[in-house]
Amino acid sequence: MQLEDYFDFLAPDDIRIKGTRVGIETILYDFIHRSRTPEDIVSSYPTLTLDQVYATILYYLRNREQVNAYLEDWLEWGRRMREEQERNPPPVVIRLRALKAEREKAKVAA
Repeated sequence: MQLEDYFDFLAPDDIRIKGTRVGIETILYDFIHRSRTPEDIVSSYPTLTLDQVYATILYYLRNREQVNAYLEDWLEWGRRMREEQERNPPPVVIRLRALKAEREKAKVAA
């Protein structure tokens, strides 16, 4: 089995663990930024095997420059989406914020 056989390369910005909906960014973020062990990662994602997690880490180590760019793009996309959602929140968020403000106002008045 080749290392790449562990993955579904759906698009340049979408690499998934074969047979799952889990993207490599999920595993690698936990591994790189949260310093989680492969065993810890597997315990959080029941659809993954330890082999898949180790394969993802090995793929990262063998393709570090390319995967770092992939992760940077993913993090930047997430940042932009959070900013967009903050500028244009869905109606339910607007309503929840209004309810929270009403409750806080009622606390101060009491």
